[in-house]
Amino acid sequence: MSELKKKINYTVVCVNEFADRHHLSPKEAFDYLYAHKGIEFIKENYDIEHTLSFDDAVDDLTLICRNNGGEY
Repeated sequence: MSELKKKINYTVVCVNEFADRHHLSPKEAFDYLYAHKGIEFIKENYDIEHTLSFDDAVDDLTLICRNNGGEY
């Protein structure tokens, strides 16, 4: 599998895990993460983030979004 496909798959799973934790639809989660720089964070830090558990990745996304004006 190409590196781009791996990054896309990882991003999709992170969005879905974030949606589950925060009781959002996947679309709502993606829009929220995009607006509060979570998607940008995943893209910029994929090399490190993909080595962590999804729980840790969602914790990181939650923190990044809060630091960028998000509520959760």
